[in-house]
Amino acid sequence: MGKQEFDARPSVIVVGAGAGGVATAARLAQAGCKVTLVEKNDFSGGRCSLIHRDGYRFDQGPSLLLLPELFKETFQDLGTSLEDEGVHLVKCNPNYNVHFHDGTNFKLSTDVAVMKEEVERFEGKDGFERYLGFLQESHRHYELSVIHVLKRNFYSLFSMVRPSFLRHLIALHPFESIYTRASIYFRTERLRRVFTFASMYMGMSPFDAPGTYSLLQYTELAEGIWYPIGGFHKVIEALVNIGERNGVEYMFNSPISGIQLSDDGKRATGVTFQDGRPPLTADLVVCNADLTYAYNELLPSSSYAKSLQGRKASCSSISFYWALDKQFPELSAHNIFLAEDYKESFDSIFKKHLIPDQPSFYVNVPSRVDPSAAPKGCDSLVILVPVGHLEDYGSDSHKGSKDSSGRTQDFNAMVQMARDTILKIIEARLNINVGAHIVDEVINTPVTWKSTFNLDRGAILGLSHSFFNVLAFRPKTKHASIEDLYFVGASAHPGTGVPIVLAGAKLVSDEVLAKLRMEPKRMDQGEAATMKEEYRVMQKWRVPLKSHLDVQSKTAYSIWLQWWVPVFLTLVAIYLWSGTSQGLSVLS
Repeated sequence: MGKQEFDARPSVIVVGAGAGGVATAARLAQAGCKVTLVEKNDFSGGRCSLIHRDGYRFDQGPSLLLLPELFKETFQDLGTSLEDEGVHLVKCNPNYNVHFHDGTNFKLSTDVAVMKEEVERFEGKDGFERYLGFLQESHRHYELSVIHVLKRNFYSLFSMVRPSFLRHLIALHPFESIYTRASIYFRTERLRRVFTFASMYMGMSPFDAPGTYSLLQYTELAEGIWYPIGGFHKVIEALVNIGERNGVEYMFNSPISGIQLSDDGKRATGVTFQDGRPPLTADLVVCNADLTYAYNELLPSSSYAKSLQGRKASCSSISFYWALDKQFPELSAHNIFLAEDYKESFDSIFKKHLIPDQPSFYVNVPSRVDPSAAPKGCDSLVILVPVGHLEDYGSDSHKGSKDSSGRTQDFNAMVQMARDTILKIIEARLNINVGAHIVDEVINTPVTWKSTFNLDRGAILGLSHSFFNVLAFRPKTKHASIEDLYFVGASAHPGTGVPIVLAGAKLVSDEVLAKLRMEPKRMDQGEAATMKEEYRVMQKWRVPLKSHLDVQSKTAYSIWLQWWVPVFLTLVAIYLWSGTSQGLSVLS
């Protein structure tokens, strides 16, 4: 009897053990589905995996945790917490040290006193007030995006004209760039760069990224930057463990050759494997593989699949993982080195798809906040240099891919140039010789990103987040013509970045369960009632009501202004109009 009940559960195959895949698997299994997850590699996490080398540990992809509330919500929905799953987060302080070509540095922090001092150093007393204005706008972008974008699905263009979203569209500034919005608040080029470089997290130039994405600056400055002890993969590992407890079966080292369809091609029925083993069948398939790759390599050819290859993609990277036999305290946990020719460096990446002559780059030192990342007295360094993605869709070679101007993207030469340039810049700006202390090195390039993780064009953050690549324009979470096939991940709605993908996993899971006529199992009724009340209060500026003292109301002065100022202006208008009428009558 028990076995029959077990077999009667709806079956789901999840393709890919990235953040979106493991989160979706855990959610569906908890709701009562029989879930099997297939993964091409022998490890989970995808780009959120780890590299180990003789006592050194590196985060292969993400190395900082942003938007912590979305992580907490995921674990809360699964009936647990980050802490209960053994994920210990530490706050990075400062957030970053930003280093300029002229030897100046700027410290970004959640500490208001620190930010006041730093901003006023370059823009005077008025500068701090403008900074607070920028923070207010980025906070608005954050709150509106979470409520109306990240937690809502956009099934069609009609979804964009729903009143609850449309009335906030202008306030999100999607038609202006982050750089344009920052320029309104900051008078110096230095601070405009400080508060726009984070667009690199979306794989976009700050001169092209919609102003909405200043929400990244808000979450960093208000909520902080966090790091999981043991590496970012600890979050993925925790989700895998939750899935296992709920019965998820994981099949690693199992690359698939395709998503199997019904005889009429109208429904997904399972997956086929590259090694020739029998196909695995299920009632539904959720694909966490790179979306453009999936449409072009795992499904029948279509005009839509081809169009995805022509869409704007995010940048790629040359990433160095250096094991050092010495510690360099001059480097904090997170460091940004900005190019002197700021705009030109981004144009080189996003328009020419090459590496800039003077690149901006990011240096992460995980051993600064987590000593277990390197042997005692040593440092582990991760250097991420944004570069253009592969131009030739079919290129798997480090040499031979052509850029849009017909020039060769020679990544062997680019790697050598990047290494030499980075070492020289670090030495010039911090007066330290890192190169002499590198004892081991691992490298990722656009080519290896593509081959290891099946990333279309080696773009590390999937499709671009330009306006016509987001909301209803972004690939949907459900296939338009093939039933029982869903997508989760960086290139599907709502977008890229681990916290955003986790929000997408919730959307997809709810969509699948609605199709199966099942309810998400998230918490007991008492917890649900508490959370519902907290959410209601959060909608009123996130202030928990504990007594009548916490009830929000307008002051008598503000009420007077609300009613009497319009009345006064109306009376003035009537007076002026009447005076004008008399004058006109005299003239006539």
